[in-house]
Amino acid sequence: MGRKSVHESAAAAKICDKVANWLVGGSIMSCASRCIRSVTAAVLIGLGALAPAQAASWLEKNIYLSGPNYDGLLPPCEAALDKIASRFAQKEGRFWNSNLQILDFERVREIAYRPWAAGTIPRRFCSAVATVSDGLKHRVNYWIGEDTGMIGMTWGVEWCVVGLDRDWAYNPRCKMARP
Repeated sequence: MGRKSVHESAAAAKICDKVANWLVGGSIMSCASRCIRSVTAAVLIGLGALAPAQAASWLEKNIYLSGPNYDGLLPPCEAALDKIASRFAQKEGRFWNSNLQILDFERVREIAYRPWAAGTIPRRFCSAVATVSDGLKHRVNYWIGEDTGMIGMTWGVEWCVVGLDRDWAYNPRCKMARP
């Protein structure tokens, strides 16, 4: 090897060291230290995931995990009709580019009240016949649920108009909106 090639190889080695330090961010010891910390963190996370879940403590149960405290006080079936009519018009106009509206309700009746096990959300299942702006009458199946309104502050309503359930949320023929 000539003198020139020795200097070139030494310069190349210095450049390689600088690039390696720049890529790794320091010496071999700091690289090893980072590697050990990463492996340790991964092992601790893995062990944490394998630990069994603990039940709520006495303090948690009595302060913020009190469980369902339902009163079962729900409005009558007629109370939800205005909300159903306004939401129906909103849904038809916004999503289906339709100007259909519910004009009137008749034969409003309760189908069931709290048909499921104790401790479940109290619901009042109702049915009515709606006159729609297209001149046709459609059955409306709906339920009123305790604490199912906005952020659980009040009662809420879920409904389905038979023949106009365009997204098939309660298919077949709004059967899934019944008890």
